[in-house]
Amino acid sequence: MSTRPTRSDGGIWAVVLAGGEGGRLRPLLRRALGEDRPPQYLPLLGSRTLLDETLERIGLRVPASRMVVVTVRAHVPHVAEQFTGVADPPYVLLQPRDRGTAPALLHAARWVARREPEAMLAVFPCDQFVRGAATFMAHVLDVAYALACSPERVALLGTAPASPGGDHGWIESGAPLEDADDLLATVRALEPRAGEAGEYGAGSGGWNTGVVVGSAAALIVLGHRTRPDVSAHLDRAHVDGAHGEPDAAALREAYAAMAAVSFEEMAAAAPAQLTVSRLPRVTWCDLGRVDGLLAAITHMRVRPAWADAIDHSAVPA
Repeated sequence: MSTRPTRSDGGIWAVVLAGGEGGRLRPLLRRALGEDRPPQYLPLLGSRTLLDETLERIGLRVPASRMVVVTVRAHVPHVAEQFTGVADPPYVLLQPRDRGTAPALLHAARWVARREPEAMLAVFPCDQFVRGAATFMAHVLDVAYALACSPERVALLGTAPASPGGDHGWIESGAPLEDADDLLATVRALEPRAGEAGEYGAGSGGWNTGVVVGSAAALIVLGHRTRPDVSAHLDRAHVDGAHGEPDAAALREAYAAMAAVSFEEMAAAAPAQLTVSRLPRVTWCDLGRVDGLLAAITHMRVRPAWADAIDHSAVPA
């Protein structure tokens, strides 16, 4: 059976990364809103939380039955509040603690692979603003479809160099991939801690959005190749489990033993397995940064009352 999804049925799995604590933004929001919770569980840009807005965007092309929200046990009260009264909520996959986006993604890839070994995944951060959601999601599915020509690769979604940057790094792209409908290019390098755009040449690169597309198998292979320590811990937890679920005790031991690592740090060690696709004309902002949050507010042309409480001049982006 091919990993190629159809263009019309949303035949991919969507993984939403919701286990972060908010980093530099959380203290700001605590002062501005009077609530101490991670940003993804706050209604920053309207009446709905960032997680809810992310799920609505994904739901344009992927049914809730194929969505997995990855979070941590400490966030269970926020997640329960989020999905109270929701008739068809996504599956919530728990981690004992936050160890970064690489373990979260690899944990989800194993969980999905036990249900559908040849599954294709699209992985989304939930602290992003996207204007042009239909175009964005159509592009994600097109990328998944195009990966049939290179099923061993994992695709990163990038933005134009002139776009506002984010916390997911910088991608130096190479030659177009053959038979990929001009959607995919090779990756020369991924710089996980890229600074301002001025540090990089604008000709062949762009910002990484943190959105990842690839088969569960390719993601698991990438993990084994670049972080065998993390992968071995997760393998034991999932092999020891029953009924498609990881063994709880083994998972606790795994997360206690493993080091924290971001997906970008992991993937940067294997650029030959990566490919990049530049987003079409949509507006994208990284809401994990103060400058990204303020840019999103500007694009919305509606300033939330709490925004006046942010003294962003005193806080790094």
